Amino acid sequence: MVRRSKRNRDAGISADDGNAMGLTEAFHPVSADGFTTAMPPVDEGDGSVVGEDIVVDEEGVFEEVDLGDGEVLDDEGLAAGESFPDEAVFEDFYAGRPLDADGADAADADGADASPVPDAVPLGVVTADVAPTKPASKAAHGAKKGDGASRGRHAKHASEMNEKARKKAELPEYMRKSRRMRRILIVVIILLVLILAAMVYFGVQLYKEASSSAVQQALSSEQEVAAIASEDATDSADAAKVTTVPDLVSLLGHTQQEAIDILQHGATAAEPRAVNEEGNPIKSEVRVALTAEPADSRTGTPTVYLGLDADGKIIQAGYSTSTSSLGYGSLSFADAVRTEHIIEKTLAEAGVSVPEGAVELPEDAESYTSFDTDGTTRTKKYCSFNGEVDIDGAPHAWSAVLSYDYSMANASDNLADTVRTIFIYVNS
Repeated sequence: MVRRSKRNRDAGISADDGNAMGLTEAFHPVSADGFTTAMPPVDEGDGSVVGEDIVVDEEGVFEEVDLGDGEVLDDEGLAAGESFPDEAVFEDFYAGRPLDADGADAADADGADASPVPDAVPLGVVTADVAPTKPASKAAHGAKKGDGASRGRHAKHASEMNEKARKKAELPEYMRKSRRMRRILIVVIILLVLILAAMVYFGVQLYKEASSSAVQQALSSEQEVAAIASEDATDSADAAKVTTVPDLVSLLGHTQQEAIDILQHGATAAEPRAVNEEGNPIKSEVRVALTAEPADSRTGTPTVYLGLDADGKIIQAGYSTSTSSLGYGSLSFADAVRTEHIIEKTLAEAGVSVPEGAVELPEDAESYTSFDTDGTTRTKKYCSFNGEVDIDGAPHAWSAVLSYDYSMANASDNLADTVRTIFIYVNS
């Protein structure tokens, strides 16, 4: 749309006069030879554009420039003495519709058959000393910039995602398969590393447990060897003999009271205990404690056992005491039998003469050894012996038992607490 400036109206130049492009006189129309006409001298004045009105539309394009001609303008931008004929002209003027002096459209004043101009959006007026107004579209964009910041980020992310998807879709099939295979291999490698680490961990734990078990076994073996050595050693303090074995053969054929008189040493009989065993000639038993003899802290006082037949006559006499009371000290089980001949010597004191070496201990120690539930801890050693001898031309049967009880020693972890007891019997 061509707008005429005030000066063009004053000079009588219309849109059809030599300035068909709607330019101000700052640019002269092109002549027939293709060149512009010479520019006329600049109008009088200081050449300043201050005070001139510049009309800018919504897109920021200059539509009308009223170059300063030196005239004094009033507050409404008109020359001195000029005014708008009515309110409608004033509004149309500032709405961007230039009118002629009579208030009619410029095209009508020039006699041109112009098409109706749609209602224009009011244009901003910017003076030379004021910065141009930002276009409405940009202003609106700036006003919504804060609101659309997050939307812009989301749009950028979506754009990046779409770009990645597009690039992925453009990859050849063999490259996609290669990527999948590479991922699978990475997962397999990670799993193998984890399995290897677990195997190493459990291997170290097993090695530690095996080492600990070996150390414990070695210590146990050392303790066993020390216990055996201690058991084999003789304690000189316990080697002193403090009691005497009574003559058991002399008691055979006597009554209970007669036996007590023979024994002396504070013999005290307990209540008889009846024996009702078919085929057994012994019908009652009596225990006689020799209270005058030194008592052992583990086995008590020495004791005599009397077996009486139906007539009340003694047909079996027995005796028990601790081996330490007999002066054998802390001997090992094997040494007590094989080396010290404790069975033969004790029988001899009781009136039963048995040659030394006649009593033999089994070679297999486990045959007379009892073990705890763990299979390694000894709880008891118990071995019986028997034989026959002639006494005054009459055959007599004898029997003996040697017992080592380790229960107290295992509880106190002191082998000296082993209870060592010897039993001997002679039958008529």
